[in-house]
Amino acid sequence: MDKDFTKIISPIIKKAGEIMLSATNVEIAEIKQGDVNYVTFYDKKVQDFLIDELKKAYPNAYFIAEEKDNDQNALNNELCFIIDPIDGTTNFIRDYKSSSISIGIFSHGEGIFGAILNPYLGELYTAEKDKGAFLNGEKISVTENTVERSLFAFGSSPYYKSELADKTFSVAKALFLNCMDIRRSGSAALDFCHVASGRIDVFFECRLSPWDFAAGSVIVKEAGGIITDMDGNEVDFSKPQSILCTNKNAYKKALELIKAI
Repeated sequence: MDKDFTKIISPIIKKAGEIMLSATNVEIAEIKQGDVNYVTFYDKKVQDFLIDELKKAYPNAYFIAEEKDNDQNALNNELCFIIDPIDGTTNFIRDYKSSSISIGIFSHGEGIFGAILNPYLGELYTAEKDKGAFLNGEKISVTENTVERSLFAFGSSPYYKSELADKTFSVAKALFLNCMDIRRSGSAALDFCHVASGRIDVFFECRLSPWDFAAGSVIVKEAGGIITDMDGNEVDFSKPQSILCTNKNAYKKALELIKAI
């Protein structure tokens, strides 16, 4: 089994990006549980392509993916791919051009590789455990900014509006009053990449699924950042949870502001 993940996976994820870029007249194929939890034909097409191609390269691998029934025990195996075929589906439907493809690789529950592609900008973020994080082959790292000097982004957990809106916007207000400014991209995977590359300094969302943060967690850590839940606990890749992602200088203050809500 060839474990040069960057070499093998980069052309596969780029080909999947071409499927996204070829999309026209995108329509909603399915609405899953949640307020605005949409699925399109292209979500399924990209996912099927990725799984088919990755199985050819890694025939003994297991898969967890957004648009399929999953066995969480798959994480315990030597090689498990966690895939989000299109992160930012609502953006994709509206041609907002802020969506991504995310592939995380885990071995016995530990993240060992992440790849996230923004096909609209031709930006491929990759990271392998203990080898650093890269954007199109160039090394990247988080900033050293404190909260007061931070640009932060957040996700609004739109599938859980009635449950999480108050908390989400209370946290956003608390951080906004203590930082430089605020952003909302609509793709959590890209937000992790933007923290890793220093475009933003802090990101949070009150509930994300493992495929939203699996690849991003590896990329952020390898770029020198920190990722936990919003209570400061270690991330659990077997279930949905809150996420706080930032650099080492902003983490403590950001966590204090969140816990004070």
